[in-house]
Amino acid sequence: MASGTTTWRAATEAALYGPSGFYLRPEGPAGHFRTSVHASPLFAGAVAELLRRVDEALGHPAELAFTDVGAGRGELLTAVLARTAPELGARLRPYAVERAERPSGLDERVTWLGELPEGVDGLLFANEWLDNVPVDVAETDAEGIARQVLVQQDGEELLGEPVTGAEADWLARWWPLDGAPPGSRAEIGLPRDAAWARAVGSLRSG
Repeated sequence: MASGTTTWRAATEAALYGPSGFYLRPEGPAGHFRTSVHASPLFAGAVAELLRRVDEALGHPAELAFTDVGAGRGELLTAVLARTAPELGARLRPYAVERAERPSGLDERVTWLGELPEGVDGLLFANEWLDNVPVDVAETDAEGIARQVLVQQDGEELLGEPVTGAEADWLARWWPLDGAPPGSRAEIGLPRDAAWARAVGSLRSG
């Protein structure tokens, strides 16, 4: 890799989660755009109902986890807690998984974590999270070979080495570029698959 260049994945990681990264800024994502979490209280109501159904399906365990992955500034957790019946609320263990610092004034019942809690029973919720897991990008060159897209410090892109190994296998299965015209692109979603597997694996039941 040439000096001053990096992979698409590394460049995205720095832009989103590095020093002064977008998702670590004090105003949080809600300072720039709205998602379903912010758009209507009906969304939190639906999640609270889902949580109630998970509790029922698990036989009302002594402790029920509600894990919000990519929790922003705790907006969804706050709204769901406000809509949870007292009996369930007494057994609820809410977790916020987020790389930003814990916001001031957040309900003290919320456990703020940088990593997923392990071996819990309950509901894992990941609203618009996987699209923020950085991945590499491949592009076909003039010969139709899928190559990694590299990013220079000034933002200019160039093609690197051919995609090989597990990443090439992933492309062949999920986003094949064979026969695609030059300049065709694909996201190599292997890191997202791994992130989702870790998330699902954090649940003992739920």
